[in-house]
Amino acid sequence: MKIIIVGAGEVGFHIAQKLSEENQDVFLIDKDPAQIKRVTENLDVQAMLGSGTSPNMLRTAGIMDANLMVAATDSDEVNLIACLLARHMNQYVLKVARLRNPEYLEEKELFSKGLLSVDQIINPESVMVETIRNLMLVPEASDVIDFVDGQIKLIGITIKPDSPFANRKLLSFKEMEGNVLVGAIVRGEQVFIPHGEDEILPNDLIYMVVRSNEFSQILQLLEIKNETLKRVIIVGAGETGTALATVLDQTNISVKIIEKDNQKCTSLAEKLEKVIVIHGDGTDKDLLQEENVGDVDFMVALTGDEEVNVLISLQAKGLGAKKTITRINKLSYIPIVSAIGIDAVVSSRLSAIRAILQYIRKGKIISVAPLKGEHAEAIEAEALETSGIVNIPLSKVKFPKGAIVGAVVRGDEIIVPVGDTVIKPKDRLIIFALQKEVPKLEKLLTVRLEYF
Repeated sequence: MKIIIVGAGEVGFHIAQKLSEENQDVFLIDKDPAQIKRVTENLDVQAMLGSGTSPNMLRTAGIMDANLMVAATDSDEVNLIACLLARHMNQYVLKVARLRNPEYLEEKELFSKGLLSVDQIINPESVMVETIRNLMLVPEASDVIDFVDGQIKLIGITIKPDSPFANRKLLSFKEMEGNVLVGAIVRGEQVFIPHGEDEILPNDLIYMVVRSNEFSQILQLLEIKNETLKRVIIVGAGETGTALATVLDQTNISVKIIEKDNQKCTSLAEKLEKVIVIHGDGTDKDLLQEENVGDVDFMVALTGDEEVNVLISLQAKGLGAKKTITRINKLSYIPIVSAIGIDAVVSSRLSAIRAILQYIRKGKIISVAPLKGEHAEAIEAEALETSGIVNIPLSKVKFPKGAIVGAVVRGDEIIVPVGDTVIKPKDRLIIFALQKEVPKLEKLLTVRLEYF
């Protein structure tokens, strides 16, 4: 697949890195020489110095025969113009734009009518807010991701030494068969797709697929209390912090937001009804103590400086906060911050990748969620009549060893599959796969040659 990316900032760079690792044909355009130098020194992609709003530059990058263009600069206007030019030059190219301005996002008719020539909008901030809200539903979880319009949840839980799941083989969970499936295990830096003989060890991060209406039962099996959320403190009133505060303002949760920019505080206080806005420095230990951070259910650090976010979260944990959520953009930091006691991490870069991967994967892919460390993915796909996965028992499907079907959705029925389950055309599937096994999985999900 030939892909053009406009913008080599953190989002564009990371998208290019991910795609180049999958041997995609990637061209990256940026007008900053320093960014281009960084790309050429670190990535195996074609880097071009210039503007994504230049028809000549897009033509040179090969827009005429490109399959996908991702406009991911920090300017919404540049991204929209790049998409307009791309449509004019290649009517078949898929166009994905990163948009951050809430005003654009509210004018959905502009995009639905094709006026702005965008096939998919990426708004990492809104995805992060959704991720944070999901994490607040399950305070013990590292990840909570919705699939199939919320009917299915993917939960990432770290197994404590005293957990009923610890030191047990998957085969021992026969009483849970049909209710829950462990689709992936993260053990240290290793990610693997488990099978019956594999054992869950203390400190493993396990990813489970559960039906949303059985969510409470699964928490009981894990001996996790489903407690009501009472108090939240947010530090940072940027786009994500403001959006989260706005969402929580509609709830009965006691919320405070700390911001050191006085003008932002004034503006936010005028918009919010219930949320208390505090002008101050979120790294100030005395301020955190004054605001009783030790009594909060969640401390959410969302400033634009990830080192500051880590400091805030560690201070909050030290003062007694039950749970922290920390915004991190450099993915290389994620294993480190997990090791030093940060509970949960959100990342705009991971959010952007999640939005784009569905366009890269072959077959009828609906959504893709990279799992921790990005060495594995949870993929939501539709089973095509022409694929090699339908109308035979799963036990006879030649699945890659590093892939497993976690759930099958057929109309209103949600099936946690076993060996004799038969997938039918148009079933919605949730599949776990190691990154290295994705190409083999894609072959299963696409058209069989003998079909013709």
